[in-house]
Amino acid sequence: MDTQVHSSLRTVEWKDNSVVMIDQTKLPNELVYVKYTDYNDVADAIRNLVVRGAPAIGVSGAFGLALAALQSKATDKDDLIKDLEHAKKILFETRPTAINLAWGLERIMNLARLGTNASEIKSTIVNEAKIMAEEDIAINKRMGKNGSYLFDDNDTIMTHCNAGALATVAYGTALGVIRATKESGKKIKVIATETRPVMQGSRLTVFELKHDGIDVSLIPDTAVGYSMANGLVSKVIVGADRILSTGHVYNKIGTYQVALMAKQHGIPFYVAAPLSTFDMKSTPKDVVIEQRKSSEVTGVAGKKTAPDDINVINPAFDMTPPEFISGIITEAGVAEPPFDTSIKKLFESKL
Repeated sequence: MDTQVHSSLRTVEWKDNSVVMIDQTKLPNELVYVKYTDYNDVADAIRNLVVRGAPAIGVSGAFGLALAALQSKATDKDDLIKDLEHAKKILFETRPTAINLAWGLERIMNLARLGTNASEIKSTIVNEAKIMAEEDIAINKRMGKNGSYLFDDNDTIMTHCNAGALATVAYGTALGVIRATKESGKKIKVIATETRPVMQGSRLTVFELKHDGIDVSLIPDTAVGYSMANGLVSKVIVGADRILSTGHVYNKIGTYQVALMAKQHGIPFYVAAPLSTFDMKSTPKDVVIEQRKSSEVTGVAGKKTAPDDINVINPAFDMTPPEFISGIITEAGVAEPPFDTSIKKLFESKL
């Protein structure tokens, strides 16, 4: 059984023992689907942002391990587990900051270790990865409903980066809340930042909101303060790549300054993420911030915009401290400050 399609934009799915993804590097110029039968190609796709967004990466990692299981020539359990551990290492090293990737890989490995023989493990892994994809959509829809109550009729909602259908299997986290708010009958508008240097806002967020008929305006990242100071923004919502038990949020670079300016202008700042994005063990000093290649900053679409041999600092993520966050929307409910107690309560509620 192939996974069901729940929306017109399905970011990643399992089809005929292969992984099919939208190639997000080609958007918005072309909507291209790529097909992989080798887990190494899935690892490259994650590394090169063919697929991105924490929940989508988590499911892609699980699908990558499913491919690794099918590729393995192992006939006994121990040899298969060795092959899977090797694949897991390659897949994990592609994006170290997004916790969902580690979560997705570990969930598959835990199940594999419980299996009795190679053939059973292979079939169980493939099935579990497909279940994870379906769960992602259901979780996003619950999260959307939970968050929609925080937004009012005629709100203009700012978002940064892409936390939509393209960052998940379908529907989205932050944009899922925006979709659910619109589906509840409220009129809303969206302001999307372009999100340099890889332009996930202009290439992806604006593309999918326009695709869904949601009123969206694009601004340069440098116009966030202007938009807020001039009363153009009612509320802000973003996604997350990792959230600590203390409420520290790691998200696309630039999120911190959006939150800081929202605080300055008295604008509520919300984060939407599934429980799988929470890292309940780490402290801020433990989190590795991915540094990406300098060419993302020194040129645009292959055209040089900076001198040769210039030093570049290009972090993919930053940390937003809990004091700037009004609420964290999850499938289990909304955590409010103080986050160290409210986040713990969400996990104790165990859906």
